[in-house]
Amino acid sequence: MVSEKQKMLAGADYLPTDPELVGERLLAHERCHEYNATPGYSSSKWEHLAEIFSAYGKNCYIEPPFFCDYGYNIELGNNVYLNVNCVILDCLTVKIADFTKLGPNVHLYTVGHPLNNVERRLGYELAKPISIGSNVWIGGGTIILPGVEIGDHSVIGAGSVVTKSLPDNIIAVGNPCKIIRDNH
Repeated sequence: MVSEKQKMLAGADYLPTDPELVGERLLAHERCHEYNATPGYSSSKWEHLAEIFSAYGKNCYIEPPFFCDYGYNIELGNNVYLNVNCVILDCLTVKIADFTKLGPNVHLYTVGHPLNNVERRLGYELAKPISIGSNVWIGGGTIILPGVEIGDHSVIGAGSVVTKSLPDNIIAVGNPCKIIRDNH
């Protein structure tokens, strides 16, 4: 029998109330709380998140507070910076490549709910991965929705809602986020 976690990781409809998933979210929330409550920045502070992250590179810095659902679906490249109040709902993979910076209050949502009201009432969720290229800057207050890919060397203006994938070397802003010019 396929578990709810296996369904989630396969991008199929799943029930987040499954005890295994609830336990894993609680562990991630505990690690985030420990990270957020530890003053300063040290290797021991980072260990709270390193324990749950799938992968992370050198010189990553996350300003507290930071929040995530599971952690094990988060992959950070080298020199990644996440500013305060970053929220990553990582029900599927979230990849953030080298030298990428996220402003304050940036939210990345891999998870959504069915449009069908019967499935939604039954409690189902579904997830799609998010991928952010290298040397990207995401302005404060931006929300990135499930399934979005952002190309290398791009800039997303503050307050944007990114509903569709964006190519390399662009500047995009707005709700919904739209390309306004090349970034060469």
